[in-house]
Amino acid sequence: MDSSVALGRLELACPRSVVTRGSCLPEGAQSSHLNGCVPLSHQVAGHKYGVDKVGILQHPDGTVLKQLQPPPRGPREMQFYSMVYAEDSCDPCLVDLQAHLPKYYGTWSSPDAPTDLYLKLEDVTRRFQKPCIMDVKIGQRSYDPFASQEKREQQIRKYPLMEEIGFLVLGMRVYKVGSDGFDTYDQHYGRGLGKDTIMEGLSKFFYNGETLRKDAITASILKVQKILQWFEGQSRFNFYASSLLFVYEGVCAPNPGSQSLPESPIKPETCEQNNNISTMYSLHKKSCVRSHYQTNQDNGVWSSSQQPNGNCSLARLEEEQKETKNEAAADTVSDVEVKMIDFAHVFPSDVPDQGYIYGLKNLLKVLHQILE
Repeated sequence: MDSSVALGRLELACPRSVVTRGSCLPEGAQSSHLNGCVPLSHQVAGHKYGVDKVGILQHPDGTVLKQLQPPPRGPREMQFYSMVYAEDSCDPCLVDLQAHLPKYYGTWSSPDAPTDLYLKLEDVTRRFQKPCIMDVKIGQRSYDPFASQEKREQQIRKYPLMEEIGFLVLGMRVYKVGSDGFDTYDQHYGRGLGKDTIMEGLSKFFYNGETLRKDAITASILKVQKILQWFEGQSRFNFYASSLLFVYEGVCAPNPGSQSLPESPIKPETCEQNNNISTMYSLHKKSCVRSHYQTNQDNGVWSSSQQPNGNCSLARLEEEQKETKNEAAADTVSDVEVKMIDFAHVFPSDVPDQGYIYGLKNLLKVLHQILE
């Protein structure tokens, strides 16, 4: 899997058990690496720095560094981010897409190894006190059209139900109130979920040991619906082996004025925007406290303008962090984050991405079922 995990994802360093309790990577075990950067401590899927050839680091300024993958995957992902976040872009399709991606601050490299490039990305988990994190691969195929037959067969063997279900849980990290710790579920847990167990398996992400977090489910549905709306309105890109990263705050504070969630009137098969969801969320949004293309392609690599330099973007980063704090104060739905990640296999197209749309609709259906 090509993890972009800017965001809180991580190949677990623990033994290959289905569920692990506690922390897999104690803070004291994180040794400083490049210029104060350390391995990201709360990934739930993807390549781990120091274990795989490429991995994820956390920069002292709070951003995440994703090591560039070998060509053509790494350059393709870098150029996709650069295209979406081009400063002079007036393309409505790309501007709208920015809302569903982690912020991109260009490329970064250490003075000691200037040729080793990293994508400098927003860590969307940073503002959460006890971030609950889930990585879900979306689409009916996890290989791109240029994959070899061997690669196709390998991906199909990993999860034969991908085409039918349309998504795969790659990893989860769930805060448990009673123990004040985290349960972590690895990729093998997700691959073990079938048609009859996917709802129960996915619901574990929203269960804190005492209650089902319906507020987080409802907010997640809203976010996924907006991503679905973007996909249904575009026919320029097809995404393969790309994921959604879900994050919500695990620490809950009781609110005497909050109301209990009414029985959901939403039907499982309904996957369009529904005003009932917004109403239900407004009743519960206070229950948890917030804290802390048309482009050309050459050999599978996007053509784009000159790369911004992440080494020189601190001023821009600080400015955007201030904006983010202001937005968070006014936007209660930001109690939950759902971001698209992993773009090493994005290709130009002239038709809607039906595989991704199918996966989003099925995921929404399961979320609705859990909510009910």
